[in-house]
Amino acid sequence: MAFPHLQQPSFLLASLKADSINKPFAQQCQDLVKVIEDFPAKELHTIFPWLVESIFGSLDGVLVGWNLRCLQGRVNPVEYSIVMEFLDPGGPMMKLVYKLQAEDYKFDFPVSYLPGPVKASIQECILPDSPLYHNKVQFTPTGGLGLNLALNPFEYYIFFFALSLITQKPLPVSLHVRTSDCAYFILVDRYLSWFLPTEGSVPPPLSSSPGGTSPSPPPRTPAIPFASYGLHHTSLLKRHISHQTSVNADPASHEIWRSETLLQVFVEMWLHHYSLEMYQKMQSPHAKESFTPTEEHVLVVRLLLKHLHAFANSLKPEQASPSAHSHATSPLEEFKRMGLNLPEVPSALPRRSQPSLMGALGSSVSRASLLGKQQVTLPIPCRAAVPRFVQQKLYLFLQHCFGHWPLDASFRAVLEMWLSYLQPWRYAPDKQAPGSDSQPRCVSEKWAPFVQENLLMYTKLFVGFLNRALRTDLVSPKHALMVFRVAKVFAQPNLAEMIQKGEQLFLEPELVIPHRQHRLFTAPTFTGSFLSPWPPAVTDASFKVKSHVYSLEGQDCKYTPMFGPEARTLVLRLAQLITQAKHTAKSISDQCAESPAGHSFLSWLGFSSMDTNGSYTANDLDEMGQDSVRKTDEYLEKALEYLRQIFRLSEAQLRQFTLALGTTQDENGKKQLPDCIVGEDGLILTPLGRYQIINGLRRFEIEYQGDPELQPIRSYEIASLVRTLFRLSSAINHRFAGQMAALCSRDDFLGSFCRYHLTEPGLASRHLLSPVGRRQVAGHTRGPRLSLRFLGSYRTLVSLLLAFFVASLFCVGPLPCTLLLTLGYVLYASAMTLLTERGKLHQP
Repeated sequence: MAFPHLQQPSFLLASLKADSINKPFAQQCQDLVKVIEDFPAKELHTIFPWLVESIFGSLDGVLVGWNLRCLQGRVNPVEYSIVMEFLDPGGPMMKLVYKLQAEDYKFDFPVSYLPGPVKASIQECILPDSPLYHNKVQFTPTGGLGLNLALNPFEYYIFFFALSLITQKPLPVSLHVRTSDCAYFILVDRYLSWFLPTEGSVPPPLSSSPGGTSPSPPPRTPAIPFASYGLHHTSLLKRHISHQTSVNADPASHEIWRSETLLQVFVEMWLHHYSLEMYQKMQSPHAKESFTPTEEHVLVVRLLLKHLHAFANSLKPEQASPSAHSHATSPLEEFKRMGLNLPEVPSALPRRSQPSLMGALGSSVSRASLLGKQQVTLPIPCRAAVPRFVQQKLYLFLQHCFGHWPLDASFRAVLEMWLSYLQPWRYAPDKQAPGSDSQPRCVSEKWAPFVQENLLMYTKLFVGFLNRALRTDLVSPKHALMVFRVAKVFAQPNLAEMIQKGEQLFLEPELVIPHRQHRLFTAPTFTGSFLSPWPPAVTDASFKVKSHVYSLEGQDCKYTPMFGPEARTLVLRLAQLITQAKHTAKSISDQCAESPAGHSFLSWLGFSSMDTNGSYTANDLDEMGQDSVRKTDEYLEKALEYLRQIFRLSEAQLRQFTLALGTTQDENGKKQLPDCIVGEDGLILTPLGRYQIINGLRRFEIEYQGDPELQPIRSYEIASLVRTLFRLSSAINHRFAGQMAALCSRDDFLGSFCRYHLTEPGLASRHLLSPVGRRQVAGHTRGPRLSLRFLGSYRTLVSLLLAFFVASLFCVGPLPCTLLLTLGYVLYASAMTLLTERGKLHQP
């Protein structure tokens, strides 16, 4: 794409827009690469917003852009490779970002597309907790609150990239896209690995100048390293306000802001959709959901959590030691150290004590930025800053998912995201390789602080999962697998003991310490003075656990211990439900085993016996076969054993469940009816009977009680032929009704022969469950009649064709073969007539 050297920016933008319509995609990208290389930042900054929107789509979801969420390498390999190369963290698009970053350009981002709590906070003139928004909220010239954030190029690009996961319309159900293979998911992984590397340091920004690479200067308003949720250090705050940077400073120290910004944007855009107040309102069954995450969204968040664990745990022991602070360390190592469990706790004023937007700026300020100047913090090293920054938003996000996600197999994505966060040891560099045995390895005591300071993540969400599991069909292998996964994680040796210890620390009584007691839990963030002497170590740990619980749930929270009586009752109910589901799965397996393997030589045609009874209640076990039945039984068996280990259930309790199920079978090994009482109009289900039916424990034997000739046409019958035969047999029965009745009334062999073929089977042998049904059937007495419906079956017709084919092999023609078949049937029917009559003589 050749452009004059002195083109106007408006003409450059118009040319690129025209090319996006007229040129192939590959050519467009080649032209963009040349434009980024050749044009100065002064001309490129006008096309940057359009280009970002063209790639990630519009914030209102109308434009899909390059549709990264559906682009897969195996489906569109050429376009996929071009996109990944262009958007790579070291590719042309990021080079454009750094080129504009060096000139300190700003771009407006609408506040209306920010997550709900952030947007509401800004509209209420309250400074948002995250430092990501400091110095960015803009005002209109008239003095009113505007709708834009002033973002630098890197922030603008990452904002659009993160929000494209949320703002774009959900993928159609008919479109089967594997999220882990799509371009967006891969790019998230690349950006995390680039800006939050577990090995080495963050690569410096690439320069587009021919002279080589040179780091871009830091932005005028660098992001603040977060000490905790909404907190920052005094020294950093001063640097944040002064907007001054040292010219002779190490360039690498200025590059940590990219890592901080990336992490803050991802967490804010993907997780910060629920505040504590919104979460408490959502407990009402009539609450309207403000935001509904998708399965794709959850999978991307899980990728973020896994990488954060690996990043925070990648600091080497010698770098994490206290002596390392006295030596020169890279900014990235300092950033990692913020994710370690150091013994200090930050302190700050409550969030609501921060100044309002208008109060901090005054009414005469035009286009002014927001500053939290009155916020006071102590220069104390942060403690577990990376997990703490994510924890509150993730907790509310998970609470919403556990309470509002549909009761189907898609909940597996939420479950795995939760379990990934609960197991940081899986992503530690010293993790052990899984052994050949199935025994999980012991969780080291060094993870006890993480467990205690994430107590609600373990306990309350586990109780929430119990309530979900009690409402699902555990006979389904997908639901059984979810129960197995949770039980297996919590059954890891030493984990249950650490959780129980954390609960004991939370529930232990408070020590009376006058100089701290009045401000222990006055804010949703950690509070407390470091100028007073510390209480004993156990009390200090108790203080941290209590602070964690009250910061996430509020001071008026009602905590339900995971190892308390209420949760134990739920566990016993789940154990009983697992036992019942195992029994139901075994019944399905036995029923499938009782059926002939192939039913007949012609089973591949879909033929089966003309069974008028209903089949067992359908579920995905019937569709997936015996292997799924075996896996379901295996999942449930192991889950039951893991629950027994976690909550120390006795063998006697589990044995009682099994014995109770044994009483549901009669002497023939068949299921009894659901629990009912006999009323005036028949059987009435009790609450226990309804529970048995819902959970597949018992069922009614559903049988067709109407006219056999009027049954629905089966899949193994020819519909048109069945209707024709019905009309023919009805005409014969109507025409010769008197003669058939006279023949059946005879006492000789001919009468017995006719009764065997023309009389309907006795209604007394049918299983009538209701007195009303018995009275109705008794009133429908029918005389002798002929039925030709058996000739409409595929099996009958194919059997006759096979008989004629075999006869032709022995040189027997169609007419002699017909006579032989008729003679053979007459002999068979005569023998059956004699046996039937002899059986009637011996009946009492």
